[in-house]
Amino acid sequence: MLSPKAKVVYFDNPATSFPKPEIVVDAIAQCMKEIGGNPGRSGHRMSMEAGEQIFFTREVLSDFFGVQNPMKVIFCSNATDALNLAIQGLAYQGGHAITSSMEHNSTIRPLYELEKQGKIRLSIIPCSSEGLLSCGHLENAITKQTSMVVINHSSNAFGTEQPIQKIGEICKNRGIAFIVDSAQSAGILPLNMAKDNISILAFSGHKGLYGPMGTGGLIIADDFNHKKIRPLKFGGTGSLSDKIEQPDFLPDCFESGTLNVPGVAGLRAGILFIKEKGLACIRKHKEDLVAYFLKKARAAVPGFLTYIPDSSIKTGIISFNIQGFLCSEIANALSEEYNIMSRQGLHCSPLAHKSMGTFPHGTVRFGFSIFNTKEECDLAIESLQEITQKKGKK
Repeated sequence: MLSPKAKVVYFDNPATSFPKPEIVVDAIAQCMKEIGGNPGRSGHRMSMEAGEQIFFTREVLSDFFGVQNPMKVIFCSNATDALNLAIQGLAYQGGHAITSSMEHNSTIRPLYELEKQGKIRLSIIPCSSEGLLSCGHLENAITKQTSMVVINHSSNAFGTEQPIQKIGEICKNRGIAFIVDSAQSAGILPLNMAKDNISILAFSGHKGLYGPMGTGGLIIADDFNHKKIRPLKFGGTGSLSDKIEQPDFLPDCFESGTLNVPGVAGLRAGILFIKEKGLACIRKHKEDLVAYFLKKARAAVPGFLTYIPDSSIKTGIISFNIQGFLCSEIANALSEEYNIMSRQGLHCSPLAHKSMGTFPHGTVRFGFSIFNTKEECDLAIESLQEITQKKGKK
């Protein structure tokens, strides 16, 4: 086993980004050292400063995702939390829900559970061999009872990008709530809720937005009535404390309990980092690394397999296998022998792997960030070469 002090190559950014920008670390530390109050709970200066951290981040997020009203930004602990709020919060109306075969379990499991309870009827639309949802198939699946369509913007397992603007237009024309899981695309691909016809957007704060773990949220479109969504938790909000009923106004109706103020401050810093770098610059950096790695890996590593056209990889994710190896063998060797961090298996997306023919074993997944380099790609390719050569000598 390598010494922990050996250089770490971190390619597990789709799970959580690392390292975090210094501006993020500094914002969290400053908040914990200097702003210790509970937002909205007291009238003293430290409480009000904490409240400002929350509000300023709402403003940054609403601007970043194309929403005019910052109060429509709801803070959650992660994208899974946000998706559950959106899906379960809308399900009290019953009806029919549609999703795709490329979804993460944070979408599939809540929908499946609701169907199992008899609260909704669920349709899962198979995607193409390239992992794409056909808008024609979606239109054919819609019924008079369809109340929500839930789709990820980009697959966490394969990096494909769905045509969300077209899907959103279909939903808008039929009065159907369109929920988008942007856990893998936020901070990489352009997103504008108004232009993309998105009703509700779930985001992760700790991946492409470079915030800390424990951050995420839900953003409700300006033209979508938040009262269609029922809260999942109830409790103290710091408002209407003379009443035992939950407030029905935003954002308090969905934000019971103390918010993660240092995390929210770090999230805002992450978005400011992205704005300074530029979304297009970040995206191009990832695309360049993907192209560089794939070209060299195919030439140097025997039996190197990928599953979608290179042009379909949009978020810096490479899902691969090597013939003659289990993905777990590759990933474990990379970690234990070469200090290269990746992820193997089904990536919490079993239906996506069934769609792509990689179920039940899954794939090795590399996910690049703005901090990864071509030199790190070279190290990974050399390591994969050595792993395959070692097995060949046995």
